[in-house]
Amino acid sequence: MKKAFFHGIIASILAAVAGIIYLHIYQNTLGTEFNKIINIGSISGASVFGCMLMAISYWLLERFNKENLKGVLNIIIALLSFASVLSPISMSLPLDIKNPELFSGLAVPMHFFPALAFFCLVPFFKGNKS
Repeated sequence: MKKAFFHGIIASILAAVAGIIYLHIYQNTLGTEFNKIINIGSISGASVFGCMLMAISYWLLERFNKENLKGVLNIIIALLSFASVLSPISMSLPLDIKNPELFSGLAVPMHFFPALAFFCLVPFFKGNKS
């Protein structure tokens, strides 16, 4: 359990840092400001939620000796990441937001950061069960 927890926490931190950096670069480059809708807290919270959910799922597979299903779980995680993209695409923004058409370009890539961070760290957490 400890290994899965650390995997989730480290992936959460990486995903949150990547999302926050992307937020600042995107907003500074394009001169937009979506801080009313998406901010450091929401990025961090979503990263922690997603990565910990993945870590718990991996731990459950290990706990019940179903590690051969990790490939199926990875496909489910990828599909859920793609499905989650629908929310920022279909979102109605407040009328006082400048350049609302640029919001999707900010939010959509961030939906893949937790899965990407988690999958990148999998090789470092393979091996001994704990």
